[in-house]
Amino acid sequence: MNTPLASLNGRLLPFAEAALPLHDAGFVSGATVVDNARTFRHRLFRWPDHLARFRRDCDTCYVPLAATDAELTATAEELVAHNARLLPPGGELQLVTFATPGPLGFYLGGAANGPPTLGMATYPVPVARYRPFFTEGVRLAVAGVQHSDPGDLVPPAVKHRSRLFWHVAGKAVADPGAVAVVLNQHGAADTAVGSVLAAVGDHVLAPAPGTVQDSVSVRVVRELCPGLGLTAESAPLDLRDAGRVSELLLAGTGFCLAGVRRLGPRDFAWPGPVFRRLLAGWSDLVGVDIQKSFTDPG
Repeated sequence: MNTPLASLNGRLLPFAEAALPLHDAGFVSGATVVDNARTFRHRLFRWPDHLARFRRDCDTCYVPLAATDAELTATAEELVAHNARLLPPGGELQLVTFATPGPLGFYLGGAANGPPTLGMATYPVPVARYRPFFTEGVRLAVAGVQHSDPGDLVPPAVKHRSRLFWHVAGKAVADPGAVAVVLNQHGAADTAVGSVLAAVGDHVLAPAPGTVQDSVSVRVVRELCPGLGLTAESAPLDLRDAGRVSELLLAGTGFCLAGVRRLGPRDFAWPGPVFRRLLAGWSDLVGVDIQKSFTDPG
């Protein structure tokens, strides 16, 4: 078959035919837990971490997930193997896994809800979208504040698809080329595409766990640091007062790691030395020149 496949409720089908009914809670209420992983050399990167986070978030959000880890892995690998064959040379995939509580019975005049919905789909890593991160540096613009706390009913660490405030944030910033940043009441920052990290000399600072969305990419940065002569720690990171910060970084699944050139009116060192060391270490880890894959993918 020369068309991409998707998986929906245990069935493989052409991507264009995969759809949720209008009475699915994922559509009606945005009640969707989601994960986004990517491949290197057509193999999923850090899949066990993504899978564990997805299962944890489903449990936190009362979204039933009956499939075993082995079943989810088999489906993911089958989709990647098929869909990767349709990519141009050098192309890679991102894999989206999602789960919802399923159809809502009252929409059809019934009482019973469910069964839960489970799906997977892939799309090509959007090289053109992220290329400016490596050729120009990332520009960040603060869009506003969204109060959050680890004790919230839906904790900030949960990765879900109720993304209306990210849509609003993207429209609220004056610079159309900037990545919109949303601060919480303590000044901790998050974005729709990646997690904000800071460097103070050779120290890499990440927001305290639970204050922003949990990030597999940040875990990779933490693991790389000791071997590169860097230290990594969690610390309150208030971007309203970043005077001591020497570099800002953005870590996300699709692009891995990018250096920040500007936050609002302030310019930062770009490409900074910490960013260069970490990106080289990440490239060595996956056996791919990450920067070149975006700036010279052919």
